[in-house]
Amino acid sequence: MAPAAPPAAEMANLSVSTAPKGTAKRDALCASEVEVQAMWEREKAFESNPCYDEDGNKKEKFIVTFPYPYSNGHLHLGHAFSLTKAVFRAQFERNRGKNSLFPFAFHCTGMPIQAAANKLKSEIELYGVPPKFPEEDPEVRAQMEAELAAAAKAKADKQAAGGKAKGGKTKLIQKTGTGIVRQWNILKRMVPEEEIPKFADPIYWLMHFPPIGVDHMKRFGSGVDWRRAFITTSVNGYYDAFIRWQFNVLKQKGKVLFGKRNNVYSLVDGQVCADHDRSEGEGVGPQEYVLIKLKVLAPDHGQERHGKMEKLLKRVEDEGKKGVYFVPATLRPETMYGQTNCFVLPTGEYGAYYVDATDEVFIMSARSARGLSCQAYDAANDIYFTKEFGKIECLETFTGDELLGLPLKAPNATYEKVYTLPLLTISMGKGTGVVTSVPSDAPDDYVALKALKDKPDFAAKYDITPDMVEPFDVVPIISIEGYGDASAVFMCEKLKISSFNDKSKLAQAKDETYLKGFTIGVMTYGPHAGKKVSEAKQLIRDEMIAAGQAHLYFEPESKVVSRTNDECVVASTDQWYLAYGEDSWCSAVKKHVLDGETFDAFHESTLEKYEQSLNWLKEWACTRQFGLGTNLPWDKEWVIESLSDSTIYMSYYTIAHYLQGENNLNGDESLSPENIKVNDLTDDVFNFIYRKGFPLPSNTAIPSETLEKMKAEFRYWYPMDLRVSGKDLIPNHLTMALYNHAAIWEDEPELWPRGYYTNGFVMVDAEKMSKSKGNFLTLLETINMYSADATRFACADAGDSLDDANFERATANAAIVSLSNESAWIKENLIDADKSAMRSGESLGHMDKVFQNETNRLVKATEESFEGMMYKEGLNKGWFEMMIARNEYRAWCQDSGIAMHEGVVRHWVESLAIIICPICPHWSETLWKDLGKEGLAVRAPWPTVGEEDKFLSRQAKFLRDSLKSFRNSAGKAKKGWKEATILVADDYPQWKVDALLWMQSQYDAASGSFAPTFMKDLKTWSATNVTDKKQIKFVMQFVSFMKREVEDCGESGMDTKCPFDQMGILKESISYIKSQLNLEEVIVVQLDGCDLPVPDKVAQNVSPGKPTLWMR
Repeated sequence: MAPAAPPAAEMANLSVSTAPKGTAKRDALCASEVEVQAMWEREKAFESNPCYDEDGNKKEKFIVTFPYPYSNGHLHLGHAFSLTKAVFRAQFERNRGKNSLFPFAFHCTGMPIQAAANKLKSEIELYGVPPKFPEEDPEVRAQMEAELAAAAKAKADKQAAGGKAKGGKTKLIQKTGTGIVRQWNILKRMVPEEEIPKFADPIYWLMHFPPIGVDHMKRFGSGVDWRRAFITTSVNGYYDAFIRWQFNVLKQKGKVLFGKRNNVYSLVDGQVCADHDRSEGEGVGPQEYVLIKLKVLAPDHGQERHGKMEKLLKRVEDEGKKGVYFVPATLRPETMYGQTNCFVLPTGEYGAYYVDATDEVFIMSARSARGLSCQAYDAANDIYFTKEFGKIECLETFTGDELLGLPLKAPNATYEKVYTLPLLTISMGKGTGVVTSVPSDAPDDYVALKALKDKPDFAAKYDITPDMVEPFDVVPIISIEGYGDASAVFMCEKLKISSFNDKSKLAQAKDETYLKGFTIGVMTYGPHAGKKVSEAKQLIRDEMIAAGQAHLYFEPESKVVSRTNDECVVASTDQWYLAYGEDSWCSAVKKHVLDGETFDAFHESTLEKYEQSLNWLKEWACTRQFGLGTNLPWDKEWVIESLSDSTIYMSYYTIAHYLQGENNLNGDESLSPENIKVNDLTDDVFNFIYRKGFPLPSNTAIPSETLEKMKAEFRYWYPMDLRVSGKDLIPNHLTMALYNHAAIWEDEPELWPRGYYTNGFVMVDAEKMSKSKGNFLTLLETINMYSADATRFACADAGDSLDDANFERATANAAIVSLSNESAWIKENLIDADKSAMRSGESLGHMDKVFQNETNRLVKATEESFEGMMYKEGLNKGWFEMMIARNEYRAWCQDSGIAMHEGVVRHWVESLAIIICPICPHWSETLWKDLGKEGLAVRAPWPTVGEEDKFLSRQAKFLRDSLKSFRNSAGKAKKGWKEATILVADDYPQWKVDALLWMQSQYDAASGSFAPTFMKDLKTWSATNVTDKKQIKFVMQFVSFMKREVEDCGESGMDTKCPFDQMGILKESISYIKSQLNLEEVIVVQLDGCDLPVPDKVAQNVSPGKPTLWMR
């Protein structure tokens, strides 16, 4: 059996070990690829149509799809890496004889193109054509960069003050190095400068980039049926009609609803900001908080810093308002009985904001006030917190220091009055900047309060007097088994947390106390004492809201930035939304996904992510009020957003070639192959094509024959067998696609997706791809640099799991050499060679059989790897180990003075050409043609090979392992030692025979395995049957090793005698051995009966299947 990975010594002999110094080999590969692609075009190699046998049974099909890329620029290596997973699988299934289809399209819906076009238009209006940007003046540029750097530093300093320091550069500066980004300059890198003004029209982007994407995909050898390609948005009337039909069906089924919903929202854009409309924060949703209202009482310590608050309180009283409140945002309203104080950030910036709905003033950060102004106080009666959406009146501003030491009335608290205290770890970028303190159950609060009590100097630094902290002891409110009635105190003492600088320990303590408190905690205080926290939480929340002591407040789970560079809030808006999460809908999807018979996620961890997404994904805002896309058919003021028009388009591929056809991405009616008009694509037409039980429509000019063909084609290709994507789409697009398939084909679950494969992101040379690092590669740049096949080779080698993969440029360079050198070797030794240079005929020697068997094994191993989407492993088997097998055979023949067998070498070459075809199809196609084979390599069948002869594999491994051992012995030989003898043994010593016989008794031939308790049983047997107790250790080691042998080669691994002729194999290979060891003479002898004075130390190393080289 060959090793799982190529040994270092063997790898060193492969031709991939060096990179090309010139470009001749790469250029030759590229030229060959262009020729092959032209041939594929002529032969329509990747056009797939329904196929049936003579009995009308459909030929087995395989359809794989890939999320259409967004068309606001060129495809890059990140696209290419994920794309290869689909491309490889489509070609693999094609070679396996299936009717394989890989369609492709381009996404244009949403805000990115619109925002970029708007930005360009603004630049042109401000700075002309070509624009004269102010930063072109070195002095102005220096000033602008200094301002950006200063702003970034100020932001970092503020974060550092809140314990959130991440460095001084903004994301923008990290990406560009300067932070001065112009849309004109971005486009200048992709299009001729004189053409840039046209991109001020968003529609021009749709005309420009998708056709370039097609060209680059073709140059990559992507194997796409381009007749089925299209772009989205209303520009393409055909697709527009399809999306309108989809949403009409969803509305009829009650899946699209209308009402006020809290969604991530951009005030600059004036609409909901969905995932694809974001430059930061994809996958982030709204988080519900409860604002707890702590009423500000009259300052009672005569501190000068409270002057502004005193004036505010008087003004509020004079104007008849209802009071001033600190409003901390909490996730744990049930803990308010334990409040001992309130925290603010001393260096934080706060405001006093007037809330119209309650006639009160809230003390909070400007950021949170902005969000509150977009939210409903009473959604049922359409009452917002402020009179004007998105605007809130600020009556006064404060520093955090000016708010310290203020007395407060905290709702539900046991103390009549609490004080505002300093907390240095508050983040002003989350919540309201105000934190209520419950030290019994919040480790951070306990540590902060304890620090103020234990360190008078620290308290005095912020003018906090002893009476503001000393009387306030921990109030037990929740009992947790094993943690007591003050879990925060318990955890801080257990972990020995002494300072709020113990951040990792505090995080651990917080996670544990919060989880245990919710799951097993029991209330011990208040009207709900005795109830579980999980039960009381909602009740207490609702009671506080009803009593006017609290309000609901929402903000994004983490920072979200729109494409227009606006930090988003959560807003309550009238909105059409998809009712994801509805019980019956969600249950149906879960049942499908979690059933291994109906859905394949390929990895258990991935399946868990789908389950999490189904639990998390709820009502989804599916429309916006402007941007590119399809108008909602029943309410044309709304545009369907980019994730919602991308959920069942895979079914559109099945009929797109009837509607649009090749070279018609935009859906020009005059180019329709079937002369179909957009207006004839009524809902009745789509219902007939896609849904069972609907009659032929009468309200269309489309011939019934054409409609029947489209219906049959959809039924032929569906369900979708596989969808390939990056892992980032699991929480949104991929889960939404499952939901929408389950809705449209509610009564036909057999048409729902059969499998999703997701991968991690790709790095370049172990670094995140970035323009500033110089490792950002577009698809075309990469192809021109390395060739398409070498790029694909390096993508396959980069990795397959959910972890980030690594595209190594050295691997791509090495692939150029390897592919070129192998072509040359095959051409020289098989295609152009004199036939007499090789042996022929049916008679095969031992090593011929070994090579042929190894080829067969690797063909099957490669197939298994590709089936499991393990392309790195498949490349290892189908290329690297194939090279090693050939190299060993070639070296053996050369050293033995025996010509290679032409039939065996041809079998290897023809097998190699096809098993590497999914990864390097151009190389395979060229080789296939050079071999004189009929047809195309991309349509050639997978090699038909016999089962691996494990006995023969074991013999091959015997020779390989023996030679490795011999090299090691020869390397340790003393200088001048020339005599070399290979010692062979056919019999084991009795203790090993006994162990093997016991193994045979434990082996289950039916299952081909040992019992799970095998090693435990071995210990018991050894203790009873091995008389020399010192020998038990060696028995355990021997049996453990032989168990692996059995797992590799089967039952014969337990034979008590060597099952093959060791002497014969070694003697047949003696010339090869001598050459490999650089020895002039080597003899092979049986240890038993040997007349030579073999030292005991040497003899002890000899056992069946493990000969020893004795040097002297």
